[in-house]
Amino acid sequence: MSIAWTSRYALRAKDIKSSAIRELLKITQRPEVISFAGGLPANDVFPIERFEEACRKVLEQNAVMALQYGETEGYKPLRDMIARHIARYGIKAQAENVLITTGSQQALDLIGKLLINSGDKVLVEAPTYLGALQAFDVYGAEYVSVPCDEQGLRTDLLEAHLRLRPKFMYVLPNFQNPGGATLSEDRRHTLVALANKYGIPIVEDDPYGQLRYEGEHLSPLVVLDRENVPNDASYTLGNVFYLSTFSKTLAPGLRLGWIVAPPDVIAKLVQLKQGADLHTSTFAQVVAYEVARDNFLDEHVRKLRDIYRERRDIMLAALAQYFPSEVRWTHPQGGLFLWMSLPEGMDANDLFHEALKHYVAFVPGNSFFAPSDQSQDGSRHLRLNFSHARPDEIREGIRRLSTAVKTRLEQLPFVRRRS
Repeated sequence: MSIAWTSRYALRAKDIKSSAIRELLKITQRPEVISFAGGLPANDVFPIERFEEACRKVLEQNAVMALQYGETEGYKPLRDMIARHIARYGIKAQAENVLITTGSQQALDLIGKLLINSGDKVLVEAPTYLGALQAFDVYGAEYVSVPCDEQGLRTDLLEAHLRLRPKFMYVLPNFQNPGGATLSEDRRHTLVALANKYGIPIVEDDPYGQLRYEGEHLSPLVVLDRENVPNDASYTLGNVFYLSTFSKTLAPGLRLGWIVAPPDVIAKLVQLKQGADLHTSTFAQVVAYEVARDNFLDEHVRKLRDIYRERRDIMLAALAQYFPSEVRWTHPQGGLFLWMSLPEGMDANDLFHEALKHYVAFVPGNSFFAPSDQSQDGSRHLRLNFSHARPDEIREGIRRLSTAVKTRLEQLPFVRRRS
């Protein structure tokens, strides 16, 4: 007889839902659809020749090591490289502070596994990265949501929420996904001060920090946290976990991210990772190291900034040209996304289906809000990605989307009355 598998699932698995973006990407794979849905790097900027050279060198010189099991912590030369690289931004770390993960998504999962008991509160931005919600949901997290505006997390509203004693705060300070906002310098200082006052850790997720197109670099939260206790020589990475990835700078197919944290925390995360996958692909790590070394990564990131800045500017110009005045959008200083706000009464999910009729796609905003968050109307928002489509596709896609928006706008009651 066949087994009723649903009756065998663990309780934590029964309410798990698919990623809205992963499901949308299936719909938008048709070649006639111009998609602004995924957070995808541009296909035409992958350094393919550099990868070919690196793979050839690894297989000629280090094949046995690269094809063998490796340390759970990760390939030591790669961890050393990451520590040197983040030192430029003031983050004081050694290889012992770095754990290589299978993408930053695994980093989020490991942090959830380490910190969250069922029913624990996690403070998140509203909106926030839906992949983090998906990772934390597995462990029974409940959410405390704090709204964002054009300067990032509303720290003027933060203290009342911290009195609820969340287990930790999850924050994307640079070019936030999905909103595109950057946490201002004043708010960074306030956030770190309040975190120290209430003794609540911060998980700082920074996948886009190197992709700045305008404005000045702002210190990471992990750096400000260290500066908050300048006389304690033993305090290096105390209250902040710092996460980043190669997915947005080299290639997402590598599935390489990392966590920077105190050594005792790294040791516990290593134990949890051993039960998940033993270690991240040795071959991918060694190849990534060979690709990135000798300052190539710096050169490549400079190229990405030029390309993505142009695509952002083209999208902003097309929005200004084609869209009605009732619609608003953000002007991100970097990253891959901008956030659009629709007029009251318009639903982004309805607009999505209308947009597909015009062969253009995006991500509706509902998915980026915690399930318990009733403070924001996610249905009036949507996320647009500008890094993946070519300039001509961006212009045409925004024109198509404007047609869909105008169609839905004309159906709103107040528009009919006004006309």
